[in-house]
Amino acid sequence: MNKKSQKEPMSKRQALRLERARKQRTTRILTVGGILLVTVVFIGLLVYSSQQVSAGMIKVTPVDYPQMDGSRVGDPNAKVKIEIFEDFHCSACQAYTQSIEPTVIKELVITGKAYYEFHNYPFEDDQSTIKDSDNAAMAVLCAGEQNRFWDLKNLLYANVQFVWGEFSDERLESFAEMINLDMKQFKSCYSEKRYQADIDASIALGQQYQVQGTPSVFVNGEYLTPGYVPTFEQIREAVEKALAQ
Repeated sequence: MNKKSQKEPMSKRQALRLERARKQRTTRILTVGGILLVTVVFIGLLVYSSQQVSAGMIKVTPVDYPQMDGSRVGDPNAKVKIEIFEDFHCSACQAYTQSIEPTVIKELVITGKAYYEFHNYPFEDDQSTIKDSDNAAMAVLCAGEQNRFWDLKNLLYANVQFVWGEFSDERLESFAEMINLDMKQFKSCYSEKRYQADIDASIALGQQYQVQGTPSVFVNGEYLTPGYVPTFEQIREAVEKALAQ
């Protein structure tokens, strides 16, 4: 008997199996390709986001105030105590920090006349789900662990645009990196909200003082110009009066 010169026709069942296997291979290839594409896009977005976060940030000159202790500056035994309550999403606080506070510290604190203490009073975002004020308050206190409270405070005010969402975790980390903080320590402090009790205590104190807005300045417990930002001259006058008593 002669051998057949051609292969026997494929059965319908075999054809279905081959077609099913081909479709499975195609599906696997498309799935792997899709995962790779999503991964590449995700990495690209992270890089782009990081670049955008850092783009255009204004740098500040580090300060070296005497007797810095977290959010406090000066001699704690000074006869006069100046207290300031601020919110990082407050434009008047930005103006005070940049135009009045440096003179107060230079003329009244470094000279030994007064002790200066900052209090977080984050209330601007109380009615919002975006907690810029609270996030910034936590960040500066965490920077204070590394004796860089005032540098981060000044950096935030130099870059604030008063747009909700600008003090995200990612952007605050970028600010912390700009002043060369130990990022492992900063992230640990920030993520666990290590200073929430301090922020709550400052808010409670402000309510006890009947703070009417930010910034609010107190000299030995006396509320200066409630509802308005005091000038340097008004603060100096209050300090001199307290010293004379």
